[in-house]
Amino acid sequence: MEQLHVSPDLPPVRGRAERLPLSGLLALGTAGFVTVMTEALPAGVLPAMSADLGVSQSRAGQAVTLFALGSVVAAVPLTKATASWPRKRLLLTAICGFAVANAVTAFSTSYPVTMAARFLAGLVAGLLWALLAGYARGIVAPERRGRAMAIAMAGTPVALSVGVPAGTLLARLTGWRVTFGLMSVFALVLACWILRRLPDPPGRNGHAPAGSVGRVLRIAGVGAVLVVTAAFVLAHNILYTYVAALAAAAGIEDRVDAVLLVFGAFSLASIWITGALIDRHLRALLLVAVALFGAAALVLGLFTRSPWLLFTCASLWGLSFGGAATLLQTAVADAAADASDIAQSLLVTCWNAGIAGGAVVGGALLDRSGPQALPWTALALLVVCLTVTLTARRYAFPSRCAKDAGARRPDADR
Repeated sequence: MEQLHVSPDLPPVRGRAERLPLSGLLALGTAGFVTVMTEALPAGVLPAMSADLGVSQSRAGQAVTLFALGSVVAAVPLTKATASWPRKRLLLTAICGFAVANAVTAFSTSYPVTMAARFLAGLVAGLLWALLAGYARGIVAPERRGRAMAIAMAGTPVALSVGVPAGTLLARLTGWRVTFGLMSVFALVLACWILRRLPDPPGRNGHAPAGSVGRVLRIAGVGAVLVVTAAFVLAHNILYTYVAALAAAAGIEDRVDAVLLVFGAFSLASIWITGALIDRHLRALLLVAVALFGAAALVLGLFTRSPWLLFTCASLWGLSFGGAATLLQTAVADAAADASDIAQSLLVTCWNAGIAGGAVVGGALLDRSGPQALPWTALALLVVCLTVTLTARRYAFPSRCAKDAGARRPDADR
């Protein structure tokens, strides 16, 4: 594969401190939190949302599908179109887009208008996810990029483990429209935080991100990271989307919230572990994550009806998932170097395709074969992840010594 020798993710920010700019990185993490909350909240308020809009729950559930579709459609073209924009202005545009989309969702009584707002939210989400990694990496010293990424990506598991359950509870107490309205207000508060605390790296001097999509896909290592991302996220969402069915099979259908709480708590632990080790042990961390997830899927497949094993597997699954976004985004950024904007947008596309595909594939499996088919399918996908990660050791997921040596040759893993 062709390997580009290029410069860092973003133009350097003058006066970059030795210490991590914690407030700015937390603002980026909160931006990720808002994105995931906006995406996942409809799942927690679906009955009330469908009743208010006068549609079935399956139709109301398309709010999640349209969000994912918007991200898939937008990530690459919007990233290329906005390459020359100053990074802070672009981030603020995305955050304000969430404020508008959530406000429309809160006040709309029309199903088509609500779905249009959800598609808009997906568009800005695709842009934000492609921007977030490069922004975090671009405001710290090179040796601190992995840790900065871990902080910036912490919003995802926090939203899934704490934010969505809390938002669902608030919706029960105050109404689902109030919850979306508060999300809109929260986005505006975040915009003020970003204005005050984040530096403003420039865009790419009026030029599009380095390389076309085809050229970026030919960079050694990028394709392997994208394959692992697509397979890993698809496996995750096959299980996560239908975790209620797994709980019902284990006889604890009334304790889905407890299963998700365990998953979320161990996801948070995974973030801390990833942040501490990623700068020197990315490859090992990813191999452990895939192995833990695979072990959880195997046990679930063998012992579908065991309640306590479901909780045990949820803990292993959470440990594997919490740091996954950071590991994969760091890997693709390292492989793509100056072409990381496009590479990140491709990763976002794969990630959201996995989200949408998980609902479709998992639903088909559930209808045809029952919940016991879900973990076996996830395990097959994780075998693909493990195989690619093990073989793509030179450019996609290099060992630390190989990374330090900078040994990059065109006959690399693909």
